[in-house]
Amino acid sequence: QVQLVESGGGLVQAGGSLRLSCAVSGSTFSRFYMGWFRQAPGKEREFVAAISRDGGTTHYADSLKGRFTISRDNAKNMVYLQMNSLKPEDTAIYYCAGRLGDYYYSSVNQYAYWGQGTQVTVSS
Repeated sequence: QVQLVESGGGLVQAGGSLRLSCAVSGSTFSRFYMGWFRQAPGKEREFVAAISRDGGTTHYADSLKGRFTISRDNAKNMVYLQMNSLKPEDTAIYYCAGRLGDYYYSSVNQYAYWGQGTQVTVSS
């Protein structure tokens, strides 16, 4: 059974940084294309970033390019999201997600495996 567990969320002031982590277990991690999504109160879950199986290719939501960085460590079965220059509008629950295969997708329904989410709150 594949399990994804996020950590690293919290309360931060605007302009600050956070690094989210996601630990994956239950399958060969390198088989998964990994992504981060977020969901703010009253809004739909939205794509944040994705990374290829070998970590060589990354994708970002256009509005987040330059502030967020996704990375992975296949030896540790971990994926990370470094978030800099945080804004109050970044406040959301952040989810780690995985899909088997080699192709990039930004839609929620293309990812079969999900973590429980970690809360990020950015104060103004």
